[in-house]
Amino acid sequence: MSKTRIYWTLQIAGWTALIMYENILYSLSYGFEEDTLYSGIANILLGITLTHSYRLVIRRWNWSALPMHKLVFRVGLSVLVLGLIMTAVNLPLDREILAENLVNQPFVFWGYFSTWCKNLLAWILSYTVYHYVEQNRLAELEKIMLKTSMREAEAKVLRSQLNPHFTFNALNSIRALVSENPAKAQHSITQLSNILRNSLLADRRKTVELREELKTVEDYLELEKVRYEERLQYSIQAEPQSVFWQVPPMMLQTLVENGIKHGVSKVMGGGFLEVVTTIENNTLVIKIRNTGTIGAIDPLGNTDSGGVGLQNTAERLSILYGKDARFRLVQEAENKVCAEVIIPMLSDGLQRYSDEKAVTPQEQ
Repeated sequence: MSKTRIYWTLQIAGWTALIMYENILYSLSYGFEEDTLYSGIANILLGITLTHSYRLVIRRWNWSALPMHKLVFRVGLSVLVLGLIMTAVNLPLDREILAENLVNQPFVFWGYFSTWCKNLLAWILSYTVYHYVEQNRLAELEKIMLKTSMREAEAKVLRSQLNPHFTFNALNSIRALVSENPAKAQHSITQLSNILRNSLLADRRKTVELREELKTVEDYLELEKVRYEERLQYSIQAEPQSVFWQVPPMMLQTLVENGIKHGVSKVMGGGFLEVVTTIENNTLVIKIRNTGTIGAIDPLGNTDSGGVGLQNTAERLSILYGKDARFRLVQEAENKVCAEVIIPMLSDGLQRYSDEKAVTPQEQ
């Protein structure tokens, strides 16, 4: 049932029940009179008209958005005005219909006025409180939607960036290979195109499977190895269950790039980089260890080109997972830095892994 239909149902049923209840009490005390029935019907229509007019006013002038003290003043004034109108209409009619019963009633006007104000106050408070709560709920919902849209826009910007210096260096390395090792140059171009494609697609996807990220990281490290040669040694160790876990796109590549730029490249004889992924307590743990020291890294983790840094990695995790995800950078040893990322489950990755393992070679 729509809100409008519910409103009119409650209006008609509420006023009818109130007026008929009072008429029944009067009839039990003084006997049934046909004129009181007509008067009751008139009061039902008048009550619906006045309270509906109040509804139009509160919606037209958006009273529910007013500060509480201003809203209370308007509600109180409305009760007095509507109560006065109901009294002004009913008292003359009742003097004709119920003349004998009103002759000896002291303070007739104030009795009528207080009774109608009490009835109208109950209706007006009920509707105003409902409308006030509904208005605030919608306002909070709009704030949440706006905040979500802003965070999503930020996430798209953060995950779609690729360090232009890497692209420039990779192209230079490939250019040197063209004459020395054409086959290797061709393979490197394929690897670079894979990285660029994933970077372009990153703003269209919130998460990707870890195995896709690891392939991008492997392509990236192979291109960097062309540049650093024996100065760069790397290894990638992924627990089979972890490869289907959903992770932010290009995040792992960003951390690996940071480890090489601020670690391996700073050491005269080169160094190592290690990527290890495991499942611990139903969460994905990614550890990227590399040669270097934390002191050599910009406090914000930004690259010289102003690309995505460690601070942006933490922000992306917060946007996607909230407090369930964590990121930290620690100095594990004198010349070993570890970037650790903890990501909660966001998909049915483990189930997919189990399903694939259950398929026999014949079925494949």
